[in-house]
Amino acid sequence: MAKTVAEIRAINEAGPYHADWASLSQMPVPNWFRQAKFGIFTHWGLYTVPEYSNEWYSRNMYIKGMPAYEHHIKTYGPQQNFGYKDFIPLFTAPKFDPNDWVALFKKAGAQYYFPVAEHHDGFQMYKSDLSHYNAAEMGPHRDIIGELRQAALATGLHFCTSNHRAEHWWFMSHGKEFDSDIKEPLHKGDFYWPAMPEPNNQDLYSKPYPTTEYLDDWLMRVCELIDNYQPEMLYFDWWIQHEAFKPYLKEMTAYYYNRAAEWGKNVGICYKYDALAWGDGIPDVERGGFEQQKPFYWQTDTAIANNSWCYTDDLDYKDTNEILISLLDAVAKNGNLLLNVGPRADGSIAATDRRILGEIGDWLSVNGEGIYGSTCWKLFGEGPTNIKEGMFQDLSGLHYGSQDVRYTANHGNVYAYILNPAGKTAATLTAFRAFDDADQPAFHAPIKDVVQLGSGPVDWHIDAAGLQVTIHATDANRPLGLKIIVE
Repeated sequence: MAKTVAEIRAINEAGPYHADWASLSQMPVPNWFRQAKFGIFTHWGLYTVPEYSNEWYSRNMYIKGMPAYEHHIKTYGPQQNFGYKDFIPLFTAPKFDPNDWVALFKKAGAQYYFPVAEHHDGFQMYKSDLSHYNAAEMGPHRDIIGELRQAALATGLHFCTSNHRAEHWWFMSHGKEFDSDIKEPLHKGDFYWPAMPEPNNQDLYSKPYPTTEYLDDWLMRVCELIDNYQPEMLYFDWWIQHEAFKPYLKEMTAYYYNRAAEWGKNVGICYKYDALAWGDGIPDVERGGFEQQKPFYWQTDTAIANNSWCYTDDLDYKDTNEILISLLDAVAKNGNLLLNVGPRADGSIAATDRRILGEIGDWLSVNGEGIYGSTCWKLFGEGPTNIKEGMFQDLSGLHYGSQDVRYTANHGNVYAYILNPAGKTAATLTAFRAFDDADQPAFHAPIKDVVQLGSGPVDWHIDAAGLQVTIHATDANRPLGLKIIVE
C-alpha cells in the first residue's frame, strides 16, 4: 500500500505494469465483465440531501439565475448563512441498509455494482486518511463504500466503484463570485478547496492549469480507494481527459493494475472520450451507444431517469421497456449496460425505482440466457430504428416497432429479440430469408427449432421474406426473445 506519490511511483517502477501506455495496454478486459452484461450504478451522497434538480446541486446553488440558486435561498436561506457544507449534518441516512440495496440489485439481474465513491462535490463516501470530509467521520458516520462492498461480495456481485474528483478543481468556484460561504483563502484540506474558475470543461488545455498539489492529492485519493476497497473495476467521469491529468492517469492506472496483479485479479478502467490511450481501458458512452457492432468491448451508462443521476422530487422516469431496449442494443453491439439508480437522501430506495428494477429482473429471469455470457452475432440486428452514435442519444425519444430486432449468440444458438412486439402474433426475421444466388442471407444453415423464451416452441417456416415465426403476446409488450436452435 502506498501512502505518498513517491511510493506510488516506486511501486510502479518495480511492478509488472509501468506508467506508460504501451505497458498498460497489456491488461485485458476482464472476462467476468464480458460475461456480466448488466450492472447497477448508484449516485448517492451529500448532493442528494435537498432532493432537488440533479447531482450538480453543489455547483448550481452558487450560480445566480440557476433554479437551484433560487430554490436554495427560498428553502435554506442565503448561501453565506447556509452553504453546501451545512448539508453534512443533515445527511444522516437513517434508512440506509446496504444488504437491502444489494439484494434489490441482484434481484434485478445485475452482475456487478458501481457506487460513486466521491462525486464532484468532494465529499468522500468512504473512510479516508486524506480528508476529514468523509461519510465515516461526518454525516452518517458510516463507511458507506466499505459496507456496500461487503454486501455486494456476500451476494456474489462484482464490486466496482467510481471517482469523480477531477472536476472538483473548478466545481465550487462560483461561490466566490458573491457573498457566500466559499471564500479565500482556501487551502488543501478545506472542503471547497481549490474552487478555481470554471473553464470550458471540454477544453483539453484550459487554464488555470491544475496544480501539482491538486493532482498529487487526486492521485493519492484514487490510490487510497484502490488499496482499501480493491474494486474490480474503476469508472471516471469526463474531465480526466484534460492534458494536466495525463501523467497522473498513467501512474494511477499502473498502480491499479500492479495492485490487481498482487490480488490475482484482472481489473479494468471505464473512461469517457479518449482519457486513456486506446486499449488501456474500456470506453464508456454516457447515455448513448454505437450504430454498429464494435470490435472492442465497451459500456454505456445511463440513468433510470432522464433528468438526474441522483434522486430528486421531480424525476422523469424512463419506461422499463426503454431500459431493456438499451440493454439489448448494447449487448448486440458488443457492450454492457450500467444502469444508474439514485437512492433517497435518507438511504431508502423509492418505490418507482424498486418497481422498475423488479420488472427488469423478471424479464431477465426469462430472457437472460441470450444475454449473460453471450457474444454479438454477425449482425447486430435489423429494422428501421437505430440509435445514432455518440453520447446522450438515449434522450432522443426513439420509437421502436415490431420490425426492430437485436441479435446475440450464445450456447451455439442465435437469439433474436423483437424490441417492441406491439401485440402482434407473427414476426419476420429477414436475416434468415431463403437462400437466393442473387441475394444471399446472413444465415444459411439448417434450423432445428425456434423457441420463444418463457413460452416454448413456436411454429416457424422460411420463405423468401425471412424466418416466419408465430409469437405469443407478452405482458406490457416487453421485448420478446426467440431462440433459434441450429442443427
